[in-house]
Amino acid sequence: MFDGRRKFEICVAPSRKRSGMEINMRHGFIKAAAMTPKIRVADPAYNAKEISKGIEEACVKGAKIIVFPELCLTGYTCGDLFLQELLLAQAKEALRTVTDATQGSDALVFVGLPLEKDSKLYNVAAVLQDGEVLAFIPKKYIPSYAEFYETRHFTAGNETPESCFYEGEEIPFGTNILFEADAISGLTVGCELCEDLWAPLPPGTLHTLAGATVLVNLSASNETVGKDVYREMLVKSSSARQIAGYVYASAGEGESTQDLVFGGHNMIAENGTILAQAKRFTPENIYAELDIHRLRHERRRMSTFVPQRPEQYLILPVHMEEEETTLTRTFGAKPFVPSDQEEREKRCEEILSIQSYGLKKRYEHTGCQSAVIGVSGGLDSTLALLVTVRAFDMLGLQREQITAVTMPCFGTTDRTYDNACKLAKTLGATLSEVDIREAVTVHFRDIGQNIDDHDVTYENGQARERTQILMDIANRTGGMVIGTGDMSELALGWATYNGDHMSMYGVNAGVPKTLVRHLVQYYADTCGDEELKKTLLDVLDTPVSPELLPPVDGVISQRTEDLVGPYELHDFFLYYMLRCGFEPAKIYRIACESFRNIYDKDVILKWLKTFYKRFFAQQFKRSCLPDGPKVGSVAVSPRGDLRMPSDACADIWLKQVEEL
Repeated sequence: MFDGRRKFEICVAPSRKRSGMEINMRHGFIKAAAMTPKIRVADPAYNAKEISKGIEEACVKGAKIIVFPELCLTGYTCGDLFLQELLLAQAKEALRTVTDATQGSDALVFVGLPLEKDSKLYNVAAVLQDGEVLAFIPKKYIPSYAEFYETRHFTAGNETPESCFYEGEEIPFGTNILFEADAISGLTVGCELCEDLWAPLPPGTLHTLAGATVLVNLSASNETVGKDVYREMLVKSSSARQIAGYVYASAGEGESTQDLVFGGHNMIAENGTILAQAKRFTPENIYAELDIHRLRHERRRMSTFVPQRPEQYLILPVHMEEEETTLTRTFGAKPFVPSDQEEREKRCEEILSIQSYGLKKRYEHTGCQSAVIGVSGGLDSTLALLVTVRAFDMLGLQREQITAVTMPCFGTTDRTYDNACKLAKTLGATLSEVDIREAVTVHFRDIGQNIDDHDVTYENGQARERTQILMDIANRTGGMVIGTGDMSELALGWATYNGDHMSMYGVNAGVPKTLVRHLVQYYADTCGDEELKKTLLDVLDTPVSPELLPPVDGVISQRTEDLVGPYELHDFFLYYMLRCGFEPAKIYRIACESFRNIYDKDVILKWLKTFYKRFFAQQFKRSCLPDGPKVGSVAVSPRGDLRMPSDACADIWLKQVEEL
């Protein structure tokens, strides 16, 4: 037995001496493989050759964690043949063959076999690396129900690691063994076998609390109708609950015999998301890159994830060479927008409900009976008006009590003006027009601003005049000013301080620009009003602009995305920075892949620099935002998700961007 003092020392000792900077696979990615060889039941020598071929294939593809099915060296369905001395001896011989096949590789390989210890038989995973057996992990929960009768042959595994003598060597044996790799800071692998995942308290739960960031499962799960759905749910929920990677390798058609059929349902998941999944009944090895840095970020963020490292755990250090992991996984170019249309429509309905119910509650609390919205004919103010109409309908208030104010000035075009008026009328709101040209001109004269100097004062003066008008109308009508600015604008600080930056309730504050467009499109598709739909579609077709500079030949001259960059890029940067904690170099790397056929790398880099500069410089605007409903996993409210100092230094982020 491994004495407690030694176990404690292993738990706290570093994996390997490191000089200088930490060894790290770039950006925390490591490739995993779930392999299903076509085996022969009760033919260990043949199976060893097939498994060795699988190891070679996986290593060529760059896999560093390679998982094979439960009892794959002999076959899971051997039945009473497991009691035969010859089969057990041949299994050991086969393990030697497979172990030799790992020579020269730093990948962690998990292979299943029956192993005798102290006159009892155990269903174990042999953990191999570079020609050595590192440990044996026994199955903890032995099923004996329905088609399973494993207790006839196997004994439940011990938790506390003990000594097992294999080929003259003392090998650790127990469920509570973890493998801490030095290739990526935080990469620690734990193992469980098949039924362990189905148990009320899986070993994987204890493994993750003890430090495991990746769980592997060697399984022989047969197919029955609907079982694949339940199996997938278990893998997804386990990886989500544990905030871990999960590599599930299951037996395939080679195991099928008598009453059981096996489909090779391999899965690789990460924090509740399936990264790769084999098509059942088709021999298929699967690969995916697990993001260890993202998992660590998520665990740091989740205050309810409380690590515990019991003394009975054995932490074995393993060395892996530093390498560049080739990425095959994809990162959605629009992380806020579901790619599936049905899911996207469901998401849009849910967000509109969150926005309108949030506003409804504010009205119920304050007792206000009217709303004031500045409508420009643009996307954001259109969405805010639609949400307000929904809230008023739920409250039983008349839509006429919504005052939609259009305030034409120097940059207003006929197209946006007409759309603003049409929206108010088709929705049944009260339209109010306040031409602010004269008021702004007088104001500029008062402060000595040259009206021909189209600088920031020229632009912001118009925005602040509009906000002043909205606030005063709200006072006169006993209502509230509904804010229209979206989360993407707030992230970039693309708002006039004490201008459109201010309102009494910002219904769009949690909605990114890329999603605003889909919400308006969804409303157009489902409103059942052809006139309203026609106007909404034209709003969608209008370039995004604050319209603060004079038009050219009646056409918008000031396009927001020409000035601050494409919103789809900024939303991408925002999501992976705030939600995932990615560093600039990692965001740039995945952005270049996600937008490969859309933007050149130098264009992506240009706007990435802009994003970081503006995000840090404009925090002071976010520090005093009005209330607004949180709708997704990313938000910038100073009272909620983003507690960021207004004067934080951006140097370390910008320096990394400059080095790209």
